[in-house]
Amino acid sequence: MPGAALARLWQLAQLPEEALAFADLQGTDPVYPSSFAVATAAQSTIAAAALAACELGHLRGTPRQRVAVAAEHAAAECLGWFTVDGRQPQLWDPFSGLYRARDGWVRVHANFRHHREGALRLLGLDPETADRQAAEQALAHRDALAFEQAAADAGLVATALRSFAQWDATEQGRAIAAQPLLTIRRIGDDAPPRALAPLGLAQRPLQGVRVLDLTRILAGPVGGRALAAYGADVMLVNAPHLPNIEAIADTSRGKRSVLLDLRAADDRAAMDRLLADTHVFVQGYRPGALAALGYAPEQLAAARPGIVCVSLSAYGTQGPWRERRGFDSLVQTAMGFNLAEAEACGDAHRPRPLPMQILDEATGYLIAFGAAAALHRQQREGGSWHVQVSLAQTGHWLRQLGRVADGFAATPPSLEPWLESHASGFGLLCGLRHSAQLSRTPAGWIRPSEPPGHSPAQW
Repeated sequence: MPGAALARLWQLAQLPEEALAFADLQGTDPVYPSSFAVATAAQSTIAAAALAACELGHLRGTPRQRVAVAAEHAAAECLGWFTVDGRQPQLWDPFSGLYRARDGWVRVHANFRHHREGALRLLGLDPETADRQAAEQALAHRDALAFEQAAADAGLVATALRSFAQWDATEQGRAIAAQPLLTIRRIGDDAPPRALAPLGLAQRPLQGVRVLDLTRILAGPVGGRALAAYGADVMLVNAPHLPNIEAIADTSRGKRSVLLDLRAADDRAAMDRLLADTHVFVQGYRPGALAALGYAPEQLAAARPGIVCVSLSAYGTQGPWRERRGFDSLVQTAMGFNLAEAEACGDAHRPRPLPMQILDEATGYLIAFGAAAALHRQQREGGSWHVQVSLAQTGHWLRQLGRVADGFAATPPSLEPWLESHASGFGLLCGLRHSAQLSRTPAGWIRPSEPPGHSPAQW
């Protein structure tokens, strides 16, 4: 099953079929308690990202190398587990989570202060004095779908709990089902192949590839971290006025980290200087946000012919939800996963999340896969390229992988064999080693994670 999933991803990207013989996938589901093939999703997307990077390395003159990914290690890596100075950060705000509504359930995402305060005001509560119990009581008198729509209209993030059948009947569900898992599209015809320097045998496959990572939560940073593990020079670009979550300590491994406010002329000039030497531009902001500032994929292709752009969204590019904000937990709830897991576990009255944020994690590795695949095509065909992924399309793909019989009987493995600790700009960081094992040029992170603004905005 993992090999078949990888083969379908490979075919979607139109990469050389013979490279698949160099992938070794060990183990299978279940690894963590779930009725879904979450380990297969982790294993196949991580293998696709690593193998595509190695195939680009092969195009740059080195022999192909084997890529091995074990299901247990891949699934464990997708837990996103880490500690800083021995402390495991609390990644969820007390107001985040599921609430009973008058006619069902609603999940509210409140990890950012402005989302939390907006949701509380929408419930008629004072953000300075309200507690979780007050929010529960207020939502108990609201209709789930009506609150979901009101939150969306206010630019907030909350979704009603649906079954698969209910999601499939929505216009957005039909739009997602009609789209492929990801798209890799040529957007500029005039750019010649932008030659990457030949590699030595000991050089990692993405060495010399420069990546601008304009993402924050969580899929985009995971994708940039994967590209860094295969040798890319990744620069995380944050806006100084926007918040982050503590997971930045873990997802920034291997990256430079700079602060630029693209509303300011000086910072825009710095960004334009960076773009002149950039190969890949990854962004995960709300659809249209960067386009309004002049950084849409077509604008980037005109300014920097031969660039590969990767766009991440919550709900894809089609359908009435295409501009909605969203996070993994919310997409799980809206699409039917929480109810399906509850039913499979034998308690349909207690909605149950997937055992990890696999939509975020798998989408992150699809970002790395799509970027490497598009670079491969740029080297052969020229042009500029646009890769598009979304959490909802990944969710639809996860459903298509099928269900796991007796998945809840799985005993989670110990993380100990895969842990590594390094000094970082956040403190002593303990996290999981990358699960893709490259036979000749081991994957990993040379640059320690650093706080936003630690590096200058220059290559």
